[in-house]
Amino acid sequence: MAMSTAFRSSILPISRFNSIKPHTQILYLSPPFSKPCFLSLRCSLSSSSSSSLSSSMAAAAQTVATGDAADEVNIFQRIQSHQEKAARLPPVEEIRTVLANGVRGMLSTFSQKYDGYPSGSMVDFACDVDGSPILAVSSLAVHTKDLLANPKCSLLMARDPEDRTDLVITLHGDAVSVDFGDFQFLKIQPKAVRYVSGVATAVLGSGEFSGEEYSAATVDPVSQFSKPITVDSAYMLDLDRLGFNVKASYLGKTYKLRIPFPRPAVDRKDVKTLIVEMLQSARSQRRLEEKQQSARKVSVQQLKEDPRIL
Repeated sequence: MAMSTAFRSSILPISRFNSIKPHTQILYLSPPFSKPCFLSLRCSLSSSSSSSLSSSMAAAAQTVATGDAADEVNIFQRIQSHQEKAARLPPVEEIRTVLANGVRGMLSTFSQKYDGYPSGSMVDFACDVDGSPILAVSSLAVHTKDLLANPKCSLLMARDPEDRTDLVITLHGDAVSVDFGDFQFLKIQPKAVRYVSGVATAVLGSGEFSGEEYSAATVDPVSQFSKPITVDSAYMLDLDRLGFNVKASYLGKTYKLRIPFPRPAVDRKDVKTLIVEMLQSARSQRRLEEKQQSARKVSVQQLKEDPRIL
């Protein structure tokens, strides 16, 4: 005999999960909800409807699974849309700033020992006021001998060495000796600077600048105060006067996000002021959303007392 099955649903927060009676079936719903939540399904059916219930639950589960994929795409699209509108430094200024704050990179030279083949070495460096990388070198180092024989070289630096999709910069130039008394230094005079970024920072893209364009760009005055800050599952990678870059983990996946300031910061103190203002605004927005959600939800206790309100 065919049995009819009626499904009624309501959205319940996780905090109320334990108060639901055992006969209620629970399905987890992934975002775009602002909080993880569950779908409570109440079934009104006759005694011999177990097979009908099973098929109905299977169909519901399949619907939710299909929705998960769509929700994931929707989240990515929302992040991408936000990032396209986020305030950023001009590309040449961002490249100049990242190199100015860098300390280590891959130096490529023409090998003298192996008949002109490329040779790579990890080196520490610091940029001068014109953006030229300066290296402290030893006369015993292979790359020093290579540069003295052929000054043409390149220096590659990754903003986030642990993420190959993030910004990577390659500076091409000629190495010249710099006299600092008892110490031996070489300076790379920029001829061209190339940059490329992957999927996680697709807004920046790729391109190149001449040595003159690179040297003429200014270093962001706020970026020198940026350090990685661990905040739960997110890391503040670096910052500048227009905002900051964050690496955030969500549902086992990592995203790179650009968080813009409401207005440009004028100095280090102003950065703190802006971050405090943003936190206060976020808290106010969250309280408003929670109040709106509370107004739309029906308490579990009310559902227990009178299921007809569904």
